[in-house]
Amino acid sequence: MTTLTMVELRKMADTRAGFWLLAVVALAYAALVTVIIFVADAPDLTFQSLFQATLLPSGILLPVLGILSVTSEWTQRGALTTFTLVPERWRVAAAKLLAAAVLAALSVAAGLVFAAVGNLVGMAVADGDGSWHLGASALGGAVLFQVINVVMGVAFGMLLMNSALAIVMFFVLPSIWGVLTGMIGALRTPAEWLELSVTMQPLAEDTMTGSGWAKLGTSVGVWVLLPLAAGLIRLMRREVS
Repeated sequence: MTTLTMVELRKMADTRAGFWLLAVVALAYAALVTVIIFVADAPDLTFQSLFQATLLPSGILLPVLGILSVTSEWTQRGALTTFTLVPERWRVAAAKLLAAAVLAALSVAAGLVFAAVGNLVGMAVADGDGSWHLGASALGGAVLFQVINVVMGVAFGMLLMNSALAIVMFFVLPSIWGVLTGMIGALRTPAEWLELSVTMQPLAEDTMTGSGWAKLGTSVGVWVLLPLAAGLIRLMRREVS
């Protein structure tokens, strides 16, 4: 399984789309940290605040890579080769999910590096606070935040198996739900449990509470686990041609 996971991880970065997505994430890290250094107040320039800021661009872009890791198998006729070499489809699916988790962890590691450099620069040029404190809960929450995002992308890719459709639905469906909850008062209470962007915010900000975990679990069940379960069923049953 380790070898298969590494193969799937390499396939994510080997394509032109994968390479440029990762490059854009790195550039976004650098640009965001630079802007914060020159815009934020000096007391707010800390290692933790800079690190938490890096979660935004990767949380938006890396799920697209998760989608493409699945859909490219079918749109580029790679499924025939993949499932010929590895007939057990569940192993391929598991490897893709593990690769997604590894990618999420690597993005967090990259965020730590950019935040560390930004903290040093902030102290030098903006008289920043320079605190290096980063709690274990904040780091763990960041990893979980990224894993949920990327696995959600993989789930949508497995369910829809079409790159354009999966990417559009990944961004449009949560947006539509957010608009509806803003317009319809009766949906505002359910939104506290079902809107993933709301339930994941405390995770990224390290302000999670007991009820917050319950709300996060509910929204992850709806937006990640249900599409993933349906996508796995479709992956197992779809004919390779």
